[in-house]
Amino acid sequence: MVPAVHTERLVLRAWRPEDQAAFAALNTDPEVVEYLAGPLDRAASDALVSAYGAHWAAEGFGMWAVEVPGVAAFVGSVGLRRVPAGLPFTPAVEVAWRLARRSWGHGYATEAARAALTFGFDTADLDEVVSFTTVGNARSRGVMERLGMTRDADGDFEHPQLADGDPLRPHVLYRQPRATWQR
Repeated sequence: MVPAVHTERLVLRAWRPEDQAAFAALNTDPEVVEYLAGPLDRAASDALVSAYGAHWAAEGFGMWAVEVPGVAAFVGSVGLRRVPAGLPFTPAVEVAWRLARRSWGHGYATEAARAALTFGFDTADLDEVVSFTTVGNARSRGVMERLGMTRDADGDFEHPQLADGDPLRPHVLYRQPRATWQR
C-alpha cells in the first residue's frame, strides 16, 4: 500500500488510472524533458508508472502522484527511488521529481521533495538520499539547494547511459545525509 503524505498545499498519493494520460502528456512536453534523455511515448510512460508501483511493493518507498487539492488532480510525480546500478555512487536512493510545466514556479517540487525526504528518513529509515541532474539544469539544481542538499563536486560524473559528447552527459551529484536533515 502506498501511504498518502499531506503537505501544506499538496497530497502525495498512490497513482490512479486516470493519472496516466496526464503523466504521458507531461512526458512528451519538450520543456519538461529538456534535461532528460528525451520524450516518452505513451507505452513507455505507462511502463514507468507500472515500475513505480513495483518499486513501492519491493522497497516500501517510491514515486508518488502529486495533486494540488482544489487546483489540479494531478501535477506530476515526486518521490524516492533506488538509483539503477552502474552509476558511480550506487547503491543509493534518489529523491526525484517530474512536474507538468504549468505547475512550475509555485514551489511544488521543493515542497513535495521535502516531504519525500522526511518520509525517507523517518519512515523508510534511509541514512542518505542523493539527487542528480545534468549540469545545465538550473531549475532542478535550485530545488536541490532549497532542500539544503549539498553538492558533492567529487561525485560529479559523466552519465554512462548517454553518449560521449552528448551535452546532457555531465551530471552533478547532491547528497543529503539523515544526520544533517532539517525539515
